[in-house]
Amino acid sequence: MRCSSYCTADNYDVDELAKYLRSEGLDPKFYDDVIHLHKGDDEGIKEIFYFSYGCVIFWGLGEEEEEQYLEYAKPYETTPLEEATHDACTFERGEETAIHEEEDLILLESDDVLIKLSLSHGLTQSVKLTAFEASIAKTIEKTRHLPAELATAGKISLSRKKLSQKIGALFAERNSINLHSDILDTPEFFWRRPRYEPYYHMASQYMDIAIRLDILNRRLDVIHELYDILSNELKHAHSSHLEWVIIWLIVSEVVMHILKDFLKWI
Repeated sequence: MRCSSYCTADNYDVDELAKYLRSEGLDPKFYDDVIHLHKGDDEGIKEIFYFSYGCVIFWGLGEEEEEQYLEYAKPYETTPLEEATHDACTFERGEETAIHEEEDLILLESDDVLIKLSLSHGLTQSVKLTAFEASIAKTIEKTRHLPAELATAGKISLSRKKLSQKIGALFAERNSINLHSDILDTPEFFWRRPRYEPYYHMASQYMDIAIRLDILNRRLDVIHELYDILSNELKHAHSSHLEWVIIWLIVSEVVMHILKDFLKWI
């Protein structure tokens, strides 16, 4: 069966989303700040989990059903992504819970909802991380020409206003990732349920979260370096402007003295 995870926004207003789902005749339950929906039909047990950090995961649903539940969440998104990130694998029952990486197959020892939720934490962190990676890649791509331009021309051919906007965009990007970095830590959910934590780490290892986090932090360092370069360039441009102002003030004062002396002679 199909297991799909999506990241569609920075955050969901899970309280308002839960109210809406109840109004639709569904029965949402909360596990900390995660909404859980349970469906059982002839095709088997289906689970949906909405995470407050803008991710949702589906266990056992078809693509059309997934689209329906994604639509439910849209009015409650904060800062929707231009393009949702998505990942999918398959799952089936097995003797013990395990993940076969080569086949992208999850084996489940039972239909325990907390096992699925534990795995879901790792799987949704992965698509959230993918969204961070895409955002940082775009930011670096937009600004990668600036250090080269500084190296060849000795200055950046942007107005002070444009330069300030670039610095602001870099700062906002770096700050946004840093503010949300705790999302990728081990969830508090496992503090009270430590026996389920190995399932989370199983999914986290499957999705290479630790390796990708290290790469993400290195890219954040690149953004930090770009920010420092542009900030220094802006300071240089500002100091150069002040120098010219001072020079023109001195010139005008000299001219005024010359004119004053000249008028005295006349």
